[in-house]
Amino acid sequence: MLIIKDIHTFYGHIEALKGVTLEISEGEIVTLVGSNGAGKSTTLMSVCGISPPRTGDIHFMGIPIHNLPPHKIASLGICQVPEGRHIFPHLTVAENLDMGAFLRNDKRQVRRDVEYVFELFPVLAKRKKQSGGTLSGGEQQMLAISRAIMAKPKLLLLDEPSLGLSPLVVRQIFNIIFKINEDSRTTIFLVEQNANLALKIAHRGYVMENGKVTIADSAGNLVRNEEVKKAYLGI
Repeated sequence: MLIIKDIHTFYGHIEALKGVTLEISEGEIVTLVGSNGAGKSTTLMSVCGISPPRTGDIHFMGIPIHNLPPHKIASLGICQVPEGRHIFPHLTVAENLDMGAFLRNDKRQVRRDVEYVFELFPVLAKRKKQSGGTLSGGEQQMLAISRAIMAKPKLLLLDEPSLGLSPLVVRQIFNIIFKINEDSRTTIFLVEQNANLALKIAHRGYVMENGKVTIADSAGNLVRNEEVKKAYLGI
């Protein structure tokens, strides 16, 4: 579904990605793990066109997207939940969900999908008339994921969904990510510092260091990899 080939992405004169190559097949959960500043978020920003690569290729469903603007990439079925959530704080929960479905015309299915996200996150149903900015951090993360689901993405990009959340909420969020993939076979590209949880729900994973992919393997093999255990799993 997604092929990233030898991309080099810069911020000014600083090379953030140094020849990153990876691929994601339809229906997979693939995680990209690594320390702060490794280039994980930049990889997602390169895919969605916010920080396009200076060189290299990105193909989605066979279509080259590395030179497309973000709105064109989104219209192809790629949706990102950015780090820090970035919901619309002055809009209600229901209005945030409506914004997620902005490009859709299938109103009947949109209503069904609203009910689906309320089943995933019952607390949002209770708060549907509440302004997004008044929600807790965990509830805002739930809303950000739900808003992305409303876009009916083919590929869902998740950037650090556990950031700043309590362990209990983090486990709930990761269970829901797994359920979204199981229910609809939505392909998920997950960037996460919490390698332990990410590898538990992923099919495959990549390890990134200093702007380069250093290890690629199945999630199970990465969990057993001595280098990964020492550096990222605290074992």
